[in-house]
Amino acid sequence: MPRTSQNLPSSSAAASAPLASAPEASLHQRRRPLTDAELAAIPWLGLLEAADRERAVNDLRIAQAASGEFLCRMGRPVTYWFGVIDGLLKMSTDNAEGQTMTFTGLPPGGWFGEGTALKREAYRYNIQALRSSMVAGLHVDTFHWLLDHSIAFNRFVMNQLNERLGQFIAAREIDRMTNPDIRVARSLASLFNPVLFPGVGEVLRITQQELAYLAGLSRQRVNEALNTLQAQGCIQVEYGGLRVLDLPALRSRLFTRAAGK
Repeated sequence: MPRTSQNLPSSSAAASAPLASAPEASLHQRRRPLTDAELAAIPWLGLLEAADRERAVNDLRIAQAASGEFLCRMGRPVTYWFGVIDGLLKMSTDNAEGQTMTFTGLPPGGWFGEGTALKREAYRYNIQALRSSMVAGLHVDTFHWLLDHSIAFNRFVMNQLNERLGQFIAAREIDRMTNPDIRVARSLASLFNPVLFPGVGEVLRITQQELAYLAGLSRQRVNEALNTLQAQGCIQVEYGGLRVLDLPALRSRLFTRAAGK
């Protein structure tokens, strides 16, 4: 969901992207075939006919992206359709003034970039790992082959595109909101999307700093918002993550705090 950091303070408390590490080999050079357990985590693979599935499995590759590492960069041509097996990624873009806008987080189970792959165009956004993440990729040629040969795959991609459109329409509305509780609530709700991110389940593994990156807020403001959401029975903060107790409330409630808080 779009988030601009232009109004954030310049202190270390403000959310900013993690610094990219420098692996010895490129992500492409580190790729390998998927294990059976990793293949089982791909939501669309089980929808395919046997022959189509075999072709996809033979082409799929996976690599571990280091925290801060970029998988996609603006202006570069598309080569793979990517999916998150484990970890957390961020989709963002930079404007002419050097400001970064974050569109959405990408938790486990999420496959992204189908619109770019369909048009075989250059990326209009960056994809960066917020933590060490296992990311799978299907070559764009195989992506198009499956579109030509598999009705089930076409339906999956169409559902992805439809759900993504709704996500970005909602994101435009949220971007105009100044209430930090609402921004955090809607950011969390977007990550608990069973269509786009079926691998999340009931508990989302995320840190306050990672959520700050996605919501465009300081870590302190995120902490205050989480306390508010928990006090109102919407979430439960657990060790290493968050459990959603009232997803409809995160999506639509207008949160207010008591006077003096």
